[in-house]
Amino acid sequence: MFLSALAIGGLASCSEDFLDVEPEGEPVGEEFFQTPEHALLAVNSIYGNLREWNVSAFAHLAITTIASDNAEKGSVPGDAGFMEEYDNFTLTATEGQLNGYWNGQYQAINLANQVLSNVPLISMDEALKERLLAEAKFFRAYHYFNLVRTFGGVPLRLSVPQPGQQEDPATLNLPRASREEVYAQIVQDLTEASQVLPATYPAAERGRATKGAALGMLAKVQLYQENWQEVVNLANQVEGLGYTLAEDYYSIFRIAGEHNAESIFEIEAQTIPGNCSASNSQWAEVQGVRGQFGWGFVEPTEDLVNAFEEGDERLDATILFRGETTPEGDVITEAAPNPRYNQKAYVPSFVTNECGYAKDQNIRILRFAEVLLMRAEAANELGDTQQALDDLNRVRVRAGLEPIESASQEELRQIIWHERRVELALENGDRFFDLVRQGRAAEVLQAHGKQFTPGKNELFPIPQQQIILSNGILTQNPGY
Repeated sequence: MFLSALAIGGLASCSEDFLDVEPEGEPVGEEFFQTPEHALLAVNSIYGNLREWNVSAFAHLAITTIASDNAEKGSVPGDAGFMEEYDNFTLTATEGQLNGYWNGQYQAINLANQVLSNVPLISMDEALKERLLAEAKFFRAYHYFNLVRTFGGVPLRLSVPQPGQQEDPATLNLPRASREEVYAQIVQDLTEASQVLPATYPAAERGRATKGAALGMLAKVQLYQENWQEVVNLANQVEGLGYTLAEDYYSIFRIAGEHNAESIFEIEAQTIPGNCSASNSQWAEVQGVRGQFGWGFVEPTEDLVNAFEEGDERLDATILFRGETTPEGDVITEAAPNPRYNQKAYVPSFVTNECGYAKDQNIRILRFAEVLLMRAEAANELGDTQQALDDLNRVRVRAGLEPIESASQEELRQIIWHERRVELALENGDRFFDLVRQGRAAEVLQAHGKQFTPGKNELFPIPQQQIILSNGILTQNPGY
């Protein structure tokens, strides 16, 4: 039966700090989901899963970034050679990272469903209960958004099977829902979450999903569906919450710059002495300079370097060059195997390495600059050139560039797409998906030398292991 990722999973224990959560643990017992503390622990486990290897490291980077024109595999020949299959689009349905990514996303969805199925039955403060349910809906939507962009329509699991249902194959072994059905559920979850989540939290709970996170993520979901007026309306609501652009672009990606004025949502990572498995991330370690900071994966391409205009301050903040000296005084070795690395993943050497390099580095998922670029794109499609230029130029001027004074709709479309690339490069994993939604993945990626086949490689294959586990209920994407 189809049990691997959709089956009833476990909740883990955690300390009073909601960061201190391991994503895996013991199966849920009858004694759980009885108290308000259980409800909080259950939601915290969803946050813990965000840092899980399959969610934030190799699989995520392979699918979202190495498959794009922004980066190549990197590291050294022979190390994780399977990552080349994503770089070259030669992968098949049996490649292991695909199954890992699928499992990681569904593990999070299962944790969210555990909350949504069980927390309503707990006697507790109603306002806190509603907030926790809204957090679970936010994350269920976030992970389904990752899945639908990667695989297309996927099984739409919205609840935990109840007693009596757990032996029913039709309950456990769901077929693929349509892309439209998945997107409709994502929109519903984010809309409902945005109506409940607070705009801010006390300092001790910094990093939890907010109203701005739900509205901003919903704007992105609508962007991918080309619902332009909805994007504008949602971006207006996000701006009304008080987000602004940080003055210094480079500072955004340093530990001191976490949760700055434009940060809308970040995946929290924090070294907890004596508990190194709890709440740190390997996202940055995987991408650190090999032989000095990390393993050296995700090598920025020369094409990405050349995409930055002369004088664009974002170049030095995005690309870490072999032999350079960082603003913090680290000299990048001339012996590094690759000429370039992701500077957004760089953490200075003076930061604690107790749990390994860069385990404290938060992963930036959504910033106000992206909301501005989403509104610029939507406004341009709606014919509101002035709004599009205003939003575009706020981002450009912050980067040290001259504003764009005028452009036709098609010219402005290309400029905004370009701006989105250089503003968000190597950061939140949207580049490949952006090329697909813009209808130019084949053109751009073939020009980059990739073996991209139109009509096939816009989606990744459904993992063969999941098809086998489903007894053939799951169908494969075309061409695989």
